Amino acid sequence: MSRPRFSVWAPRPRRVRLLVDGDTVEMTRADDGWWTPAAPVIAGPEVDYGYLLGDDETPRPDPRSRWQPDGVHGLSRTFDPTEYDWGDGTWTGRQLAGSVIYELHVGTFTPEGTLDAAVERLGHLRSIGVDLVELMPVNAFNGTHNWGYDGVLWHAVQDEYGGPAAYQRFVDACHAAHLGVIQDVVYNHLGPSGNYLPLFGPYLKEGRNTWGDLVNLDGPDSGEVRRYILDNVRMWLADFHVDGLRLDAVHALVDGSPTHLLEEMAIETAALSADQRRPLTLIAESDLNDARLVTPREAGGRGLDAQWSDDFHHALHVALTGETQGYYADFAPLSALAKVCEHGFFHDGTWSSFRGRPHGRPIDRATMPTSRLVVANQNHDQVGNRATGDRLTEHLDDDQLACAALLTLCGPFTPMLFMGEEFAASTPFQFFTSHPEPELARATAEGRIQEFAEHGWDAAAVPDPQDPATFRRSRLDWSEGSSGRGARLLGLYRRLADLRRRLPDLTDPAFTHVQATADEETRVFKLRRGATLIVVNFGDSPATVDAPGMEVLFQTPAGASYDGERVTLPAHAGVLLSG
Repeated sequence: MSRPRFSVWAPRPRRVRLLVDGDTVEMTRADDGWWTPAAPVIAGPEVDYGYLLGDDETPRPDPRSRWQPDGVHGLSRTFDPTEYDWGDGTWTGRQLAGSVIYELHVGTFTPEGTLDAAVERLGHLRSIGVDLVELMPVNAFNGTHNWGYDGVLWHAVQDEYGGPAAYQRFVDACHAAHLGVIQDVVYNHLGPSGNYLPLFGPYLKEGRNTWGDLVNLDGPDSGEVRRYILDNVRMWLADFHVDGLRLDAVHALVDGSPTHLLEEMAIETAALSADQRRPLTLIAESDLNDARLVTPREAGGRGLDAQWSDDFHHALHVALTGETQGYYADFAPLSALAKVCEHGFFHDGTWSSFRGRPHGRPIDRATMPTSRLVVANQNHDQVGNRATGDRLTEHLDDDQLACAALLTLCGPFTPMLFMGEEFAASTPFQFFTSHPEPELARATAEGRIQEFAEHGWDAAAVPDPQDPATFRRSRLDWSEGSSGRGARLLGLYRRLADLRRRLPDLTDPAFTHVQATADEETRVFKLRRGATLIVVNFGDSPATVDAPGMEVLFQTPAGASYDGERVTLPAHAGVLLSG
């Protein structure tokens, strides 16, 4: 529904005034809680504005602000997305099936930490077979740098990244490079600083999840709160030409409505996709191991397109590193990796020792494509939520890193790479914040230390998230990809990208064409996809496997010997053969 300029939904205050370009204008309330200026407002296309609520003389930013050049506590600035002259008129989008995703954090992806600087690296992403670039959250948060999950103005692009105009340029450049864009969005909570939404209306309700107060999805006046979120979905997909959204922690969305918010998102996204004649994708992050999220609505599901599967990461991480503490404990047998590859989830109704209860539901492998599960051997969570933000690079040799890439890129699921893994980045990805409020900064640092102390980590080893050096350490060093270890790994990733393009088996989405076995004694893992066979020796001794009449198409740096009948692999090495 189109509303007059500067309209705002604010059912709570008894009076609302608009502060625009230095002038104050009274506003009139309608029965639905929307306020509009009582008199025509003469203002240019780009002006600063805010709202005075009740008797408060401190202006508050627009809940639907597109631009916050002075931060989340400052005035909003108008931004008209239709002014941009898009160059992607022939762009027809990217299907998720068969694609490779690349997750990056704008602030640490380049030395400059901006969207415009990231454009300069798009050719590199194309060279390693990336199809979809996934940006960690860019919505406005307090401070100059953090992961993005503490955003408080969901419609605004963080100004340090370049603001909304730079975001449009980035998406346009991606499309020119034949890359789609997925935006990570957070609808399950708001950040701890700069959240003025409750002053306007009942955006929150009683109760909390892991990260903050619950969003009001099903209480009084929740219709406008839901519309606020659904309009944000449309903003990314329509105004910014984004190709998909990654929905953060959807298990934390508490919604007892007849039609769940996720299903409503799926309905509106499908309609917009049909209108724009390009695929639009919704990917859920969920720890529920419940494929009903990605089951079509007509079959009784939520209708989302894909969901993250952490079980693949956990099984592969344990196989490579031997770590079995915490939630890794159940994945100690190599057979866990085989089960994940064949069944999608390891916990599909089985006992989870970490949770102390059965967890998950089986996937209907006869009807669900493997591409609906997005997997990674590293991502921002699995690296950044380690005490020191250490990557696999720090613990594995070149062959083991190549095995991780081989199973991720050539396994049955939609692969996602984490920025820098393709050149064995030695830089960590640590948890960093920049809260200006001393008390919030202190609480964040102390909470981080306490969290890891409970898991046996040395408190002295946990970086202070507020220390600017923690942020600087997390920036990629792009020179690492031009020589030595980085160049070797980068060459392997490019080789795997070429194989994905040439071998139909590697993008076949049928669970029924996947067979996986694990030998617990020798630690040899075999994954067959049609006529393609992947063999990885996770053991400490050489191993020989029957593979008659096949051709070796890829091998990890240590190499392999093949006599036409049997392939012999050194310890910690892998090979891909095709028949």
